[in-house]
Amino acid sequence: MAQRPAGDSLWARWRRALHRARVRVRKSGVDYFRGDGSDWLALCVLVLSVPALAWTTVLLPEWCPPTALVLPVLAGGLLLRPSSLLLLYATSAAAIVVESAALGPYQVGPDRVSPGSVLVISAVAFSGMLIAQFRSRVGVPWRGGGTMLFDLRERIRMQSRIPKLPAGWHAEMALRPAGGQSFSGDFVVATRTSGGRVLEAVLTDVSGKGMDAGSRALLLSGAFGGLLGSLPPPAFLPAANGYLLRQNWDEGFATSVHLVLDLESGDYELLSAGHLPGVQLSAGTGRWEEKAAEGPLLGVYDGAEFHAVKGTLRAGDVLMLFTDGLVETAERDIAEGTDRLIGEADRFVATGFRGAAWRLIEAVAKDVNDDRALLIVCRD
Repeated sequence: MAQRPAGDSLWARWRRALHRARVRVRKSGVDYFRGDGSDWLALCVLVLSVPALAWTTVLLPEWCPPTALVLPVLAGGLLLRPSSLLLLYATSAAAIVVESAALGPYQVGPDRVSPGSVLVISAVAFSGMLIAQFRSRVGVPWRGGGTMLFDLRERIRMQSRIPKLPAGWHAEMALRPAGGQSFSGDFVVATRTSGGRVLEAVLTDVSGKGMDAGSRALLLSGAFGGLLGSLPPPAFLPAANGYLLRQNWDEGFATSVHLVLDLESGDYELLSAGHLPGVQLSAGTGRWEEKAAEGPLLGVYDGAEFHAVKGTLRAGDVLMLFTDGLVETAERDIAEGTDRLIGEADRFVATGFRGAAWRLIEAVAKDVNDDRALLIVCRD
């Protein structure tokens, strides 16, 4: 007979058992909210709540009407799997029959099981079944789905952050999705390469807008973030084009502009894939100059070539890159919208462009039902 090790007291054994029980409870909770665990606990609680509500309805129909059964039915639609939900619905139907028999015909008084009450409970039950089937098909629990979308949105925002620049430089990016949504077809990925000397930033506009383009923008932002800095600058857009072609999307095209800026000299290159030209303010002349590079849309055909346009940012110069949602509407063409953007940007020349990106979107395209993005790089 095996002996317990010395010092293995009853208190020690009790603590180990308590720890194992806590681990099992925690694991079952985590598994459930990930969609991997059993829903027996929620099912038991909801099934037991049905007779409790029915009993309260029979005793106090003025305070607990028959339609109170929608509460467990609605909670079941959010928590249970479709198979478990059928058991809850059967229990609720039995409770309605019992209430109807105990309270009498609905013509006797208002606190009875009426056809309207049955219709309301049935409608909620049908909606709950649709929700449960959708969750089962997607494979995420009701609370985990919202958490996942929140995490995806934050990942896009993190990837869109401009890295910290050395003294004398300032860059900022503002993004406003269509319709006030959280997901956009416009995104920016940026990094510093060559030991921190070079800033590379890519502004991309995926076909579509809002939630329709958000999933594709998320996929592309991750892929572009991996390519950026891993390839020589001239090879980035050809690689991005090849990646987009391999996806075989129905709406598989995108426009993109790639900025390669030397933070020591101020020299830069712009490579464009069907994107709008950028505009540069020359502090010496006070004029804005269009910077248009040549290149086809991403995802249209293989073997596309992209030709760069070069420039230099001197002290006080500003470079703005933007998507078409900022300057183009049904009532306004791109040239007119660009002129308006430049006119609004002139107001910041004297005070500086820190914090100007968001305010420019508000001034130029506040109520436009399209994704809008603006990237500003300036040399102090």
